[in-house]
Amino acid sequence: QVQLVESGGGLVQAGGSLLLSCAASGSILSINVMGWYRQAPGKQRELVATITSGGATEYAASVKGRFTISKNAKSMLYLQMSSLKPEDTSVYFCNALVVGRGADYNYWGQGTQVTVSS
Repeated sequence: QVQLVESGGGLVQAGGSLLLSCAASGSILSINVMGWYRQAPGKQRELVATITSGGATEYAASVKGRFTISKNAKSMLYLQMSSLKPEDTSVYFCNALVVGRGADYNYWGQGTQVTVSS
């Protein structure tokens, strides 16, 4: 089992920056990939960025060059968001993927609201 708790959301003006954090606990050594997803009202949850246990990163095209995903050795995951746009307004979720024998397990945080005003 993995528990995830996000923090750092809030209200920011367009062009501003925010840092999201996610604290992972539990069976953290079993995590293969961590990531950030977001979901706006009436829309499907979408991938924002992922980072593997080896440090390889991937980004959605819409955030590439503006957002940076990172993690530290103490099971913290971060998303540095810069040059924010109103369309970045969403609930942001932290995710942990554990690849098991014959089954993958996805764990989610409770989400943190990010609102970007124009």
